[in-house]
Amino acid sequence: MSTPVSRRGARGDRDQFCGRFERAVRASLANVEPEPDTKDWTWTLSRRCEQCGLAAAEVAIGEVPERAFVAAEEWVAILRSSPAVATRREPGVWSPLEYGAHVRDVYRLFDERLALMLTEDVPTFANWDQDVTAREQRYAEQDPEVVADELEAAALTLVARVRALRPDQLDRRGIRSNGSEFTVVTLCQYFLHDVIHHLWDVTGQGDATTSLELG
Repeated sequence: MSTPVSRRGARGDRDQFCGRFERAVRASLANVEPEPDTKDWTWTLSRRCEQCGLAAAEVAIGEVPERAFVAAEEWVAILRSSPAVATRREPGVWSPLEYGAHVRDVYRLFDERLALMLTEDVPTFANWDQDVTAREQRYAEQDPEVVADELEAAALTLVARVRALRPDQLDRRGIRSNGSEFTVVTLCQYFLHDVIHHLWDVTGQGDATTSLELG
């Protein structure tokens, strides 16, 4: 006569199998990378973005510092308070943490580009592959608190530079590696759309900076 399998033993085997299966699924999803963003977003300088709702070309340069600061504060709040900040809602979509690390680097990058435009005549910007950077810098493994602190610091630096702009500097030009040309004004507008659009990516809010009071 065969020895019956106890319920506890069967349940333990099942739980062990489920645990192995769940770990295997998580490991496979961790290797899924979002599709590279190869779109040219300069069209946002000529018409309203249907997704996030921002009409970047209508934002006066004098409004950019305040709106950039408010957007940064929203990002800091997400990074510090979201319970699922490191979780991807879909395998091929960045988590809020990954978006936040990207936005931190966007503030840094555009500050560098703006500084170049103010000190050099029509500089050409080095190419920046955001997807390669996300992988190499391991955005998904960074500490949300550290990212929040760094994002806030980067935002303050850029905001200060934009606030200090003189009228005679606004038409200075710079060229992206793909040939797209910007003035100081359009570079700031383009940057602002980037950080606000990514708030929409994470929160679904349209023109998300309006959720905090300006002024």
